Amino acid sequence: MTMVAMLAAAAPAAAQSFTMVDDAVQAGIREGLYPGAVVMIGRRDSILYTRGYGHFTWNPSSRVPDPDSTYWDIASITKVVATAASAMRMVDQGKLDLDAPVRRYLPRFSGGLKNQVTVRMLLDHTSGLKSYVPLYRKARRSRSRMIDLLYAQPLVRAPGDSAEYSDLNAMLLGMVVERVAGASLDKVARREVWDPLGMEQTRFRIPARLKPRTVPSGIWRGQPVPGDVNDQNAAAMGGVAGHAGVFTTARDLSRFAQVWLRDGMGPDGVWVRPATVRTFLSKSPNSGSRLLGWDTPEFDGEEPSIFGTLISKAAYGHTGFTGTQVWIDPTNDLFLVFLTNRAFDPKARDSLKGLKAIRTSLSDAAIRLVPHACGQELISNC
Repeated sequence: MTMVAMLAAAAPAAAQSFTMVDDAVQAGIREGLYPGAVVMIGRRDSILYTRGYGHFTWNPSSRVPDPDSTYWDIASITKVVATAASAMRMVDQGKLDLDAPVRRYLPRFSGGLKNQVTVRMLLDHTSGLKSYVPLYRKARRSRSRMIDLLYAQPLVRAPGDSAEYSDLNAMLLGMVVERVAGASLDKVARREVWDPLGMEQTRFRIPARLKPRTVPSGIWRGQPVPGDVNDQNAAAMGGVAGHAGVFTTARDLSRFAQVWLRDGMGPDGVWVRPATVRTFLSKSPNSGSRLLGWDTPEFDGEEPSIFGTLISKAAYGHTGFTGTQVWIDPTNDLFLVFLTNRAFDPKARDSLKGLKAIRTSLSDAAIRLVPHACGQELISNC
């Protein structure tokens, strides 16, 4: 079959998949899971499909989200877009040792089994720290008290034994990054990640001038609060923390995803060497589905993976509590950015469960955009 014939055969399937993408996202609005969303699907060097859906709030007179300019509270995707990515740059530059004990960089994180916790264990969630602690309740919005409470947290498992996803790991990793770089995490992420990758709209803390472009992820006294970070531990850290706090657009997240599909090649040349990228896309013996910063699909669970049923085993991604998701599939040369404000004011009884189902169907629709009739070596030209 000629290339022209293959493209012609793929065109109706692609059009059908665009409809499936729209149907999946709009189903979430109809079911009351979120009032608004954006989708961006693309390859390493192109955007295949992008669209905004619904509204900023349940009020139909509120703004329609725009994939290029609307800001979203991406919650835990902060862990990869700011914290792990900054750490990767430092590893690439020889400034940070993944297998060094955390106490080398943060001497207060020491004593007993804590002496065995390495930087790598913070990244793949095998440190042994608790999955979540509402530190903000005792911190009373004091960053220094937040840090004291974080250091005081005990390990609940032996370091390296098993993975348990934890915000505390990313909070500590953010502090490691700050110590190595000699600057606050927001400045480090700007210098090492966002500026080199052309992510001009990505930031911690939303200034007043950008709040009209920001989708609210919460309500305070009956009113939407755009630009206020949803995560209370991040808020108590002053809005800049390793686990949450970043606001960005679908367009900027797409730029980030494309660099991973290009093995670390940024718009102005090598951002991170391919060997370092491969290191961060590797599992540890006991890390389960966890890579360094990223998560991977689990295909043997009782419920379908939020990555979908068609995605390759090489794929990886991350989600955020507010209703955000990004995944990258190098086998299919494909990425998906799906941003919603599920945390804003869901009308559904179990919005988290409902969103999982939407993520599964949307991921499958995105994979179906790829013309599988093409040979893998030609996929970027299809």
